[in-house]
Amino acid sequence: MNQAVLATNPSNLPSRFERPGILSLFLTLITVWFVAYSFQGAGISLSELATGFPEMISLLSQMLPPDTSRLPRIGWSLLETFQMALVGTVIGIIVSFPLAALASRATSPHPVVYQLARAIVSLFRTVPDLVWALFFVATVGLGPFAGTLTLAVDTIGFCGRFFAEGMEEVEKGPREALTALGASRTGIFFSFIVPASLPSFITSSLFSLEKAVRSSVVLGLVGAGGIGIELKVAMDMFRYSEAAMIILCIFALVILVERVSSRARKKLLE
Repeated sequence: MNQAVLATNPSNLPSRFERPGILSLFLTLITVWFVAYSFQGAGISLSELATGFPEMISLLSQMLPPDTSRLPRIGWSLLETFQMALVGTVIGIIVSFPLAALASRATSPHPVVYQLARAIVSLFRTVPDLVWALFFVATVGLGPFAGTLTLAVDTIGFCGRFFAEGMEEVEKGPREALTALGASRTGIFFSFIVPASLPSFITSSLFSLEKAVRSSVVLGLVGAGGIGIELKVAMDMFRYSEAAMIILCIFALVILVERVSSRARKKLLE
């Protein structure tokens, strides 16, 4: 009977969308206006892109074919880049684990400790890599050590957050049962929280390695070691064919690391 009434009287049908309130409508309009204004502030110009397109073609023509004369030197710099990323990631993961335990509501011993640990993780994650690189170059000098320290700090900011969230997402039921049985906080942490959070730890760690490989390329531009300095010198000296070879090698390294990381993630999480 009710369905028949609804079918014969469309006005009785429920509305497809809820009518927004005045405040919601105002905020939506402000958001749309700001997005449109941001396009203007970003300086997007299709005419300038069309005008500069021939210059792009000219640059690409100077890059081809890639110059392989310095391939051995590029290979060693690429190896240094990967070593920086790997060591920086390992150090960052090791430091992230206890810091994340303090930054998780499920494991932090005190609210003050929780807020302090969260602030440290946020600081490491907020400051850009290049700023950390400049800081460490001024501290320990030019070279891969500065880049490794930069990647370690970046990994702490990345893994510290996701490790902490992984610990917070663990089910409360088993933890409360262990507490009722008289298990200590340390025992619950190592016997339940860590094993339950392990898939999240593995995923975050492998993603951080992929991120570190990509970031390590840029760090060389400020003297923090790796292949980035080779790319900068090639571009500054207008050796575009050599720069093309460096870019191709970087691309191959990133693809290789992502493929290996993806396979490792599947194997470890099966």
